This record gives sequence, C-alpha cells and structure tokens, in this order.
Amino acid sequence: MFKRILGMFSNDLAIDLGTANTLVLVKGQGICINEP
Repeated sequence: MFKRILGMFSNDLAIDLGTANTLVLVKGQGICINEP
C-alpha cells in the first residue's frame, strides 16, 4: 500500500554523468535536460 501511494507522486529518472554532456531522462517523456 505504501509503495502504491509513493508511486503516484514519483517519476522514474535516469541521470547520465559519464559523458561530456549531462543527460536527464524521464520515463515516458525521453530526454528532458541535455546540458554541456
């Protein structure tokens, strides 16, 4: 039940810091931030 409640208010994020650019991806939306 607790996980279900938290799931309503959270997004799945991925952050790639290993390249020259910083990428932030949001599940279902794609790349949201692409900064050099």
